[in-house]
Amino acid sequence: MKIFITAKPGAKKEFIEKIDESHFVVAVKEPPIQGRANSAIIKSLADYFGINSWQIRIIGGLFSRQKTVEIHDHM
Repeated sequence: MKIFITAKPGAKKEFIEKIDESHFVVAVKEPPIQGRANSAIIKSLADYFGINSWQIRIIGGLFSRQKTVEIHDHM
């Protein structure tokens, strides 16, 4: 499954907002330094979908607020 994320790094409050079936807003407290925000986004998405973080991969927009994320929900 492929989803599209609008990232909000450095947020005061962490949340995930579902816009539609494939678009989400993900806010994390981590700053966008040395991949810390991306790691926090992956962890938040894993918790949200109830899967392991290794099943989630950012495939586009690694250095952008607009990200494309691939989720493998099978083992």
